[in-house]
Amino acid sequence: MTLQPRRAVEQMSEYRPPLSGRDGLRLDFNENTIAPSPRVLERLRSLTADDLTKYPEREPVERMVAEHFGFKPDQVMLTNGVDEAIHLLTVAFVDPGDEAIIAVPTFAMYDINAQACGATVHDVLAEQDFAFPFNGVMNQINERTRFIPIASPNNPTGAVVSPKTIRAIAAAAPQAAVLADEAYYHFHGETVFSDIGSLPNLFVARTFSKAYGLAGLRVGVIIGPAEPMHFVRKVASAYNVNAVALACLQSALEDEQYVQWYAEEVRYSRELLDRTLSELGVPHWPSHSNYILMNIGDRHRELVDRMRARRVLLRDRNTDPGCAGCVRMSVGTREHTQSGIAALRETLKEMQWQPSK
Repeated sequence: MTLQPRRAVEQMSEYRPPLSGRDGLRLDFNENTIAPSPRVLERLRSLTADDLTKYPEREPVERMVAEHFGFKPDQVMLTNGVDEAIHLLTVAFVDPGDEAIIAVPTFAMYDINAQACGATVHDVLAEQDFAFPFNGVMNQINERTRFIPIASPNNPTGAVVSPKTIRAIAAAAPQAAVLADEAYYHFHGETVFSDIGSLPNLFVARTFSKAYGLAGLRVGVIIGPAEPMHFVRKVASAYNVNAVALACLQSALEDEQYVQWYAEEVRYSRELLDRTLSELGVPHWPSHSNYILMNIGDRHRELVDRMRARRVLLRDRNTDPGCAGCVRMSVGTREHTQSGIAALRETLKEMQWQPSK
């Protein structure tokens, strides 16, 4: 006899982002390309040994976050990034034999967490130009459906899902946890916050990794109706968010001017990259986030490798459903985006790349 994993874990997909050797301009993981608020850096410098030797206390910071977003404390829980929010939601509400419905392509951790709980996952392929497959999702809903994650803006496509659509899905599947993943909210500005509470199965996740620039601190938030949030909190570790993240989060939230400035930089950069790709004849899709998905064709890997040689990192998305030949390029400050675009122009010229006819 030898130790064996659970069957669901043995058979589930594995998500291994290419994080090693990331030297250069980071336009591959949709991170803030410059820095968090100066207030965060100041707070970091003020930390003492005492701050690091005590177990972190999450609840006082949660109360501050709840007030910031306009919710009651029992509706809000801080998490170790949105990744943990997804994990806790599935652990709290998904049993082996249950079902999840996921519109693809999208963030891989939805699928992985549902599979790890032993759920059957129904992938529904996006419609033309990556439009959300509303009818396809609705057709999959049944009494066994327990988890429906919806990213808006979606990663890696940059497409959005209207609040009306999210409300309709939540209403059609009252037995399922419906997650509106708003990790990229600041680059689009549309939210379903006002529907929390009126729909007892609707949750919203936000991250502080993107616009706030705190990806390395790993802090996110899940917000939902008080009663089901009790069960999400019940399956979480008491110390899931580290003391440094908790100490810095208040400073990050206090500097809304910085976040607004960075979001504006991203919007400018996104429009610049969109115009450049059109000029170069590179097929791509409209984006409402801090990245654009482009189709390079069968030379996708070559483009990523050649750009890396120029110390500019892009993300190959060729293996995502419906994304054959696709590469994703993040944008950040206009200075960083201009550098990335200059490298892209040079690289495509060097490759003698031509759009397919």
